[in-house]
Amino acid sequence: MPALTKQQAAEVRERFGTPSYVYDREALEAAARRALAFPAPFGFTLRYAMKANPSHGVLTLFRELGLHIDASSDHEVERALRAGFAPAAIQLTSQMPSPRLPEHLARGVLYNACSLHQLESYGRLARGREVSVRMNPGLGTGSTKRTNTGGPASSFGIWHEYLGEVQTIAERHDLRITRLHSHVGSGTDPEVWKRCTRMTLDLAAKLPDVQRINLGGGFKVGRMPDEPSTDLVDVGAHVRAELTAFRDRDGRALHLEIEPGTYLVANGGSVVATCVDVVDTGRDGYVFAKLDTGMPEVTRPSLYGAQHPIEVLGDGGEEADVVFVGPCCESGDILTPAPGDPEALAPRRVRRPRIGDLVVVGGAGAYCAAMSTINYNSYPQAPEIMREPDGTLRLLRRRQRLEQVWENEV
Repeated sequence: MPALTKQQAAEVRERFGTPSYVYDREALEAAARRALAFPAPFGFTLRYAMKANPSHGVLTLFRELGLHIDASSDHEVERALRAGFAPAAIQLTSQMPSPRLPEHLARGVLYNACSLHQLESYGRLARGREVSVRMNPGLGTGSTKRTNTGGPASSFGIWHEYLGEVQTIAERHDLRITRLHSHVGSGTDPEVWKRCTRMTLDLAAKLPDVQRINLGGGFKVGRMPDEPSTDLVDVGAHVRAELTAFRDRDGRALHLEIEPGTYLVANGGSVVATCVDVVDTGRDGYVFAKLDTGMPEVTRPSLYGAQHPIEVLGDGGEEADVVFVGPCCESGDILTPAPGDPEALAPRRVRRPRIGDLVVVGGAGAYCAAMSTINYNSYPQAPEIMREPDGTLRLLRRRQRLEQVWENEV
């Protein structure tokens, strides 16, 4: 996301208070257009993994650009429908068996069976219909073990050695497996995507009705200046070569789908916050800047040791090594842990914050509002705002009122 100026951040604070999420329409649209240009040789569908950021305003923007939806729960299906997506543009890929599967099928929502049990349940309801299956090809990758969704240490998808059982269930219920899905995690290495494509196509070769393959998401983008980002042109060239080679030897020209989340929204969002206190632990200790944002809005650092850029928008002041922490009574509420190690501190060299300074936490468009520890210490959910190309700030979601924190209590 283009950096917010001090004046822009001040307007956010004046109108909406802090902390507040701010998304940038131009940045979101640019990321979507880059992904839509993925070089698929035989047809292409771009699905947005809406778990990254299910804001109605973000969903509507992507619907207008022609994206489809990857939904991870029944609840996400409902939110996508509410945002105007056609049922046929939504595919449900969930760890949980769906208690609303009959309703989804009646509407025309696509289903991706992620376990043998899910496939069996689908077959009982939808005999003779088409279906997608998610396979674990035996390969996984990720920036941390917690973002790895493939290989033997992952519960996602049907283990590739059980393909025979998949075929048996399909035959029992007269199902046609026309879509094949895999998702290995998150990374930037084109060779990994090449291997993933090849392993997925090896499975497709044994499923003669498959017409589409979905390689999932996990196209990493660097939030920090020194972090790499996935080169979709490079990755796409490898994938295109594999699909073309498969067509030449098998005769099938397979339609390609991918379903990025982080790639589309991560750098399209920031959190505008205020420094509310500055303390230190002596000459041999640390300087701590306490912000009114932290794990309630940006949980990733506490969970993964993930790194987010932080900019102090103050007036002058000397530089210092600063640890940024959040408002919660929780020792893990740290915004600047060591990379990949949420239990170690990693001070940032920044202008020393002063109480009242505006602070912007970048890279907050993905897995921040969606994965926040809402209401811990009873902090209300922060508002979401869209910055339009002309600089206008448009409210997407109001700040939660304190009464809403307890309104469901009996």
